Amino acid sequence: MDKPLMPKATAVWLIENTALTFDQIANFCAMHPLEVKGIADGEVAVGIMGMNPITSGEISAEELKLAERDPNYQIKLLESAKRQFQLKKNSRYTPVARRQDKPDAISWFLKNYPTATDAQITKLIGTTKTTINSIKTRSHWNIQNIKPKDPVLLGLCSQTELDNLTSKLKIEEPEELKK
Repeated sequence: MDKPLMPKATAVWLIENTALTFDQIANFCAMHPLEVKGIADGEVAVGIMGMNPITSGEISAEELKLAERDPNYQIKLLESAKRQFQLKKNSRYTPVARRQDKPDAISWFLKNYPTATDAQITKLIGTTKTTINSIKTRSHWNIQNIKPKDPVLLGLCSQTELDNLTSKLKIEEPEELKK
């Protein structure tokens, strides 16, 4: 289901600035109608600034007017917004505080799964092939301080993502993970 980038902020704006029904807003924002009612009553989303879905390019003004006239009409996200949000969903942001942990995770992965390709490690941990190669060749600028650490424990990937990759590699779990 497609929904706005910031559903609660969009719902706040729609409640304050339109004559849409709670069901229409709930359907568009992928929320429960009671949650939308709670926003209208001031019990939910207190302090959240409303975000105009027209200026953010999520819906057109014509679409909004059409929905206000017909209470059964379901608002649809613009195609350009769908593509934009799909691109944003695929990119992974690593906080600055966690970036220093990536070499440790790469080292752990190279130690425990030596048959993994650079592309697989890059996708899982969110690093570059240059960093992987510098750790493989022990030419990384901070190599003396790199200690192999599980990327799941470092918060760089989920256990499910790691399990999916390791099952593709058809390798048994390392001994330290079995304990």
